[in-house]
Parts: sequence; structure tokens; C-alpha cells
Amino acid sequence: MSSSGWEVRFSNSRQIPYFYHAEKGLSTWEPPTEISQEQLHQLPGASKYLKGQGASGPASGGKDGQVRASHILAKHSGSRRPSSWRKENITITREEAQRIIEQHVKTLKSLPPAEVPQEFAKIASTESDCSSARKGGDLGWFGRGQMQKPFEDATFGLEVGQLSDIICTDSGVHVILRTG
Repeated sequence: MSSSGWEVRFSNSRQIPYFYHAEKGLSTWEPPTEISQEQLHQLPGASKYLKGQGASGPASGGKDGQVRASHILAKHSGSRRPSSWRKENITITREEAQRIIEQHVKTLKSLPPAEVPQEFAKIASTESDCSSARKGGDLGWFGRGQMQKPFEDATFGLEVGQLSDIICTDSGVHVILRTG
């Protein structure tokens, strides 16, 4: 552990590095604000996990005008493709899908903010009806016009680290976590 208490670890579910402070029990996708760029690259794990990372750390990588987000999707019988890796024929109603997402939101909002990204990825990896579940719900970087309009508008309206309200699209019912 460094004198600051921070170290760089790697998220197997998201396939990106993150910052962890064992003493405080904190984890974050973004570089800790109290650490300079020089100090950042001297943290334990930095030489292994931050190779090729830009000045803004592991969340960097998107082009101008792009955002990065993860989501948890609950499909329903009215979804444009009512099947998923979890279930071949999805028969629940939109209301049932919304209740599922509401429960995930309740769980996530009950946590300290530093714990939300990892719990979000954990929930997404087992409960999301999107194939992004295998990456903890991570959709990667995207720009305007690449996602369904309600999803896009919600994501671009969030701050990094912020959870969306419940979003309904033709795909189903979502909660979004903006990650970059």
C-alpha cells in the first residue's frame, strides 16, 4: 500500500482498472482527486494496470462528445426482442420488469457511493437481460445517435458516477450508471 493508502486494482467484471483504498474501504473508477498524476503512476499496481492510460486515468478513452455507461436491463413480453442470455422466452409484463429495476435501484441507493460501481457490475453480471452482463453491464464509449433516444438522453444528462432514474425503451426497462 502507498503512503496515500490508494492502490490500483483490476476489475475482472468490467475489464478496467480501478482505485482502491483498503483502510477506508473505498473504491472508485476515477483517479482520487487528492493524488497528482505523478503520484498516480507510482501507486501499487499502476505499472501493471495503468499502462497506456492517458492523463485522466482509466476512464479516459472516449472521443469528444462520447460518454461511457453501464446498465441493467429487464426485458418484458413487449420488448422488441423478448429473449436474452438468461431466458429464451421472456413473458413478464412491463410493470414486472419495472419492479425488478426498482428493486435494483433501491439496493444501489442504499449503498455508500463508493460501493455503487462494483455492486452495479455484480448485479448486472447476473441479472441484466443484455449481453453486456458479461462485462458487468458496461456498454463502452458511445456518442449521440448510437443508442435509443430515451437511453441516450438519460446517459448524457448524468454526471460520471450518477445513477439514472428508471428508463424505458423498446428494449425494456433500464437503470444506467454513467462511468465516463
